[in-house]
Amino acid sequence: MTGDGDDGEAGDGDDDWFERALEETEGDQADADEEDADEEDAARDDAERRDTAGAGAQREDGDGADRGDVFGTDFASAFEDAPTVEGSDTPDSAASGPSLDAPDIFGGTDDGFDESEFESNLERIDVGIEGLDEMILGGVPKRSMMVAIGAAGTGKTTFGLQFLEEALSTDGRAVYITLEESRERILDTAEEKGWPFRDHVEEERLVVVDLDPVEMANSLASIRGELPRLIDEFGADRLVLDSVSLLEMMYDHPARRRSEVFDFARSLKEGGVTTMLTSEVSEDNPYTSRYGIVEYLADAVFVLQYIRSADTRETRLGVEIQKIRDANHSRETKPYEITNDGISVYRQANIF
Repeated sequence: MTGDGDDGEAGDGDDDWFERALEETEGDQADADEEDADEEDAARDDAERRDTAGAGAQREDGDGADRGDVFGTDFASAFEDAPTVEGSDTPDSAASGPSLDAPDIFGGTDDGFDESEFESNLERIDVGIEGLDEMILGGVPKRSMMVAIGAAGTGKTTFGLQFLEEALSTDGRAVYITLEESRERILDTAEEKGWPFRDHVEEERLVVVDLDPVEMANSLASIRGELPRLIDEFGADRLVLDSVSLLEMMYDHPARRRSEVFDFARSLKEGGVTTMLTSEVSEDNPYTSRYGIVEYLADAVFVLQYIRSADTRETRLGVEIQKIRDANHSRETKPYEITNDGISVYRQANIF
């Protein structure tokens, strides 16, 4: 059970960049010391005068005083996928300084800004659900962790199976871990939808594992340690855990529950596999998971719910994309149906 680790994490360059920055600073200082002291002082004074004039111009700009807050909440995320300067791990924007005319962020009109280039480093994939993929502009980032939250009967298991079939139908590899159903029941459900999961198993491109929740909770430390390696060795592109709620229920203490779920989620991300979790909905809030934990750990949250009309007493199924990190998406609630072919979302329709 492991993912092919195709695309490693891209964070290794951060420390190198920092070290190079220090070396360059030291080199610049050594060169400066060799220059004539009077010329150095004159140049510094001249630079200070230019900086002071530039700062005054920014203040007169009107909203310039607030620009420092734009990236204050998540500076790293804002520049994480920015294009890099050739021969350096430093983002272009960091190397040259932020443009005061950058569109969208500061309200400028730099016609040369290419928004698609800003996210060109993010490889994206489709979820595999007709209509829902159209609600996600450009697809979800690969190696994301997603969660489908819903009450019984809203199609969470079908959602997970369809998510895997999207990869398996194009010669990908997948892992399905179920804490609710037997292995045979999962294979039967997939076959009923026309998805040849048994063929995928025989071709050794799919692994279906049924685990008892108590057994998994008792062995979670060892499973957590082995999972990234197993995912890598198997070459899995996608993984489904159905459902994380049963795992959460094994822990009575809230702090212990949060810690175990967090560590498990981190081990899945270390495996480098695109993951879909399913979760029962909270009894008090149809927009949150049972314990309100996984939606904060996940990169994407899909809410599946029953929507009842007070006027007609009609009940329909509706899906809402609560969040997707690093992707634009529709925020409307759209109707969907669970058919013999799986889940279909009617993007152009309204609930009632």
